[in-house]
Amino acid sequence: MAFLAWVGLGADGLSSSSYGPDEAFRALHGHEDLALYLALMTAATVAIISYCYSLVVEHFPSGGGGYVVATKLLGPVPGVVSGSALVVDYVLTIAISVASGVEAVLSFLPSSWQAARVPLDLAMLLVLLLMNLRGVKESIKVLLPIFLIFVATHAVLVLYGILAHAGGLPEVVSDVQAETARSVERLGLWAVVLLLFRAYSMGAGTYTGIEAVSNGMQILREPRVATARRTMLYMALSLAFTAGGILVCYLLWHAAPESGKTMNAVLLERVMGSWRVGDWQVGAWLVILTLVSEGALLFVAAQTGFIDGPRVLSNMALDSWVPHRFANLSERLVTQNGVILMAAAAAVLMLYTRGSVSFLVVLYSINVFLTFSLTQLGMLRLWIQHRRANPRWWRYFSAHAVGFLLCVTVLVVVTLEKFKEGGWLTFAITSSFIGACFLVQRHYSAVRREIAKLDQVLMEIPPEAEQAPERKPEPDEPVAALLVSGYGGLGIHTLLALQQLFPGYFKGIVFLSVGRVDSGAFKGKNEVDALVDSTLGNLDRYVGLARSLGFRADSMYRIGTDVVHDSEVLCQEVKARYPRAVFFLGKLVFAQDRFSYRFLHNDTANSIQRRLQFGGLQTIILPIRIRLSGGTA
Repeated sequence: MAFLAWVGLGADGLSSSSYGPDEAFRALHGHEDLALYLALMTAATVAIISYCYSLVVEHFPSGGGGYVVATKLLGPVPGVVSGSALVVDYVLTIAISVASGVEAVLSFLPSSWQAARVPLDLAMLLVLLLMNLRGVKESIKVLLPIFLIFVATHAVLVLYGILAHAGGLPEVVSDVQAETARSVERLGLWAVVLLLFRAYSMGAGTYTGIEAVSNGMQILREPRVATARRTMLYMALSLAFTAGGILVCYLLWHAAPESGKTMNAVLLERVMGSWRVGDWQVGAWLVILTLVSEGALLFVAAQTGFIDGPRVLSNMALDSWVPHRFANLSERLVTQNGVILMAAAAAVLMLYTRGSVSFLVVLYSINVFLTFSLTQLGMLRLWIQHRRANPRWWRYFSAHAVGFLLCVTVLVVVTLEKFKEGGWLTFAITSSFIGACFLVQRHYSAVRREIAKLDQVLMEIPPEAEQAPERKPEPDEPVAALLVSGYGGLGIHTLLALQQLFPGYFKGIVFLSVGRVDSGAFKGKNEVDALVDSTLGNLDRYVGLARSLGFRADSMYRIGTDVVHDSEVLCQEVKARYPRAVFFLGKLVFAQDRFSYRFLHNDTANSIQRRLQFGGLQTIILPIRIRLSGGTA
């Protein structure tokens, strides 16, 4: 199972070895001897970050993506910063994966094809967009051969590339030491250290997919944590071997940048290009096969953005940072809108950067390591808070401290080094997204304040409710099924409106509620139990109120993350029990008709109604009037 999880979740991380080592090596600028140190630093970094994330999955077995961890451990503001960085990061995942994949394929085509690179980038992006709009998902049957060919060809490249120079390795190490000493003498120790760290930071794209396991915990089978840790081990070993090995091979084979080719393409031609079996030029075909596998795996990695981007938006929507409509991932239209949004943003970035992988890697690395840093900071805070409960807390705290310092170092170096050369752009985009999130949150807070006023008027249960007889609706009588959330003015308003609009018709009422799992409140069994208790408590109050008004009443509930899907399932169960049930939902109606209000509200009720109507369930939406002050967006 861990092997298949490695295949499914490892594509994003392993594919980064196609461009991460390339960018790091190019940054050495005539000091290629430092590539040996760079390879060791790369392998060590993969090991440290992977170990830190293996600890994250232990504490977040239901999924520990950057937004969830930051929100839970650091609070809503760091959470929205991490979430915004992640959304932009997934846009960049699409852009850089497509651009790098096209670049890999163009490396073995005639140089005249280079002029068409940007149109080819956009064409490939369009293909991926259409596939996602049609609902095509990653299939292990398709992914497995691509992944295995990539692993096999790169294993051959690294092993042969190093073993072919095995006899001369001591001499190479000696030459590296001597050249390093000369560089220190000529430039000074700090200049050499800064040069090395600059190259190391430019290769930060190598580590960008390591968090994939913590983001994808939901798809793993039990025991999830054990499977996740084993998957993380496979990913760390394969990435450290591939990325570190490629850097060593660059040094051993004296690879140098060539126009129109990736560094991997140059290396492949030097290592494999001359291989022959009789008259058959097997080496040339192996080079093409390896580059095609790189391109294919990178295109698969682009799918991560299309799949996980809308998922992060969904989590943020549950916490009211983005429009609530993005929370309903089971709604095809919602998912399609998310996919189109991600593709459009990626296309804009591709056009702006002209498909430059070097430019995109800088933008990508900044946001990735911002999220990494916040995750590690959150885990540091967790271990400080739990230091008395675990005698080995210092060991885990130390691991996350090293991870935090590492991530912050990379973030600072990349930002300072490349801020004027494009790093400012990712800060501008991410900051704008964060600002938009705060505007959305402000609006929803204003709406909640108005609803609270309604609560003050309506939510007092009459005293006689306590003495109302416990009667449930009869299966053959007309029943009104009301979908409600927490106990409050909205639900009571809907109940009273129902009583006024249909006097004497409905003999029984069934209250339905979906206990919504959100990133701030949910992360373990205790939180789920508390959510169940809260949901049942609210439903009991509604049932008591309805009985005090003379209705026979009952309630049903579900716990889940997708309100639309779970509401549909719940309503079907009610229909099976009460065939004459009619379903009612409340919908906010604003005095001011603004596009922003229509975009931010009412989609959940409409989505549920649409599903129920086409499922043969009669559904009525009752309006609830809300008046906001003119200054509220």
